Amino acid sequence: MKFYLYLLLGFLGGIPAGMGMGGGTITIPLLLLFGGVPQKIAQSANLFAFLPAGACALNVHIRNGLIEKNAIAGTAIPALIAAAGASLLALALPSDFLRKTFGLFLVALALISFSESKK
Repeated sequence: MKFYLYLLLGFLGGIPAGMGMGGGTITIPLLLLFGGVPQKIAQSANLFAFLPAGACALNVHIRNGLIEKNAIAGTAIPALIAAAGASLLALALPSDFLRKTFGLFLVALALISFSESKK
């Protein structure tokens, strides 16, 4: 039964991922709340699911001419370096701290989104 739950959660997380909004903002909380998995496992599962979802979405965006080569060149390498370092940091941090930090991140995203929508 949990397998079908994970399929549903993956589908729900894939929707914002395909739109470039970060599927983890949906997938991680859903895995925590409904999947009963620990924070680090939820984050790892999200990263693993992002690989095929990101490749699929990237293909669609390339076909529609929505990729700016200069932006890719300027962001890809620093993002890879930051991701490698942050992954190692996440392994060293307590799960409770990661969960609270992720929650604050989601609150900050919501506040930014609401303040931007009023402009």
